[in-house]
Amino acid sequence: MGMPSMPELLVVLAIIVLLFGAKKIPDLAKGLGKGIKDFKKAINEDDEETQKVATKDNKEIANKSEQTQKSTEDKESQKA
Repeated sequence: MGMPSMPELLVVLAIIVLLFGAKKIPDLAKGLGKGIKDFKKAINEDDEETQKVATKDNKEIANKSEQTQKSTEDKESQKA
């Protein structure tokens, strides 16, 4: 099964117009477009939040590493 041909697409379009009416189709398209836009916005916000959490975690790990290194150096200097 390949792509539908032009006559098949026209039949589908005619059925859609008969079912929903010519006035409803722009409203349906507008709602669909808004839904897609909101979905993309939510995905981008989630990605930004994930990056913020990852950055915060990396900073905490770096701080713990520095603290561990300092405490190791202090112990070594006390032994000497």
